[in-house]
Amino acid sequence: MDNRCTLAFAGLTADARVLIQKARVEAQSYRLTCEDAPSMEYLARFIARTQQKYTQRGGVRPFGIATLMGGFTEDEEGSKPVLFQTDPAGTHSSWKAQVIGGRNAKSLREFLEKGYEDNMDEEAAIKLAVQSLLEVVDSGAKNMEVCVIRRTETVTMDESALAKIVEEIEIETGDKKSTTPVVAADDS
Repeated sequence: MDNRCTLAFAGLTADARVLIQKARVEAQSYRLTCEDAPSMEYLARFIARTQQKYTQRGGVRPFGIATLMGGFTEDEEGSKPVLFQTDPAGTHSSWKAQVIGGRNAKSLREFLEKGYEDNMDEEAAIKLAVQSLLEVVDSGAKNMEVCVIRRTETVTMDESALAKIVEEIEIETGDKKSTTPVVAADDS
């Protein structure tokens, strides 16, 4: 979409490709028209509005995906992390930590609510995300993918780094389980 934005989705991959392409075109159009990058909220609103249009228009089917968009806002107070969720019904909302997809979404959301703290550092946010993934994923780091969004770059963690975190968590808890949500943390 935009180099300042990262999107994760749950649902139909083909629908995600179409929706992401529409959002990319909108982001480019916004840049040409306004001579500035679109905000994360603007892009989340655009995606939600597009999803909502497809639920009401005849001859087309709704998009079968939910999305999580992560990035940073730029305002008078500086830069801060933001996380937006959209769903097939066309609603969008802002979150500090959120999970989408799967049958365990409600219990994982409650897990994130209990474990999330304001002003978490990057290491604590990654650990919380991995802990929540361990609640639903089997075989540890092999079935996980964690993306870390920083102000300057977006990095997908490699399996060995994730295995190390999983091992630390298993030592702390004495368990052998696994899972994959998104957590926004301020690394300043």
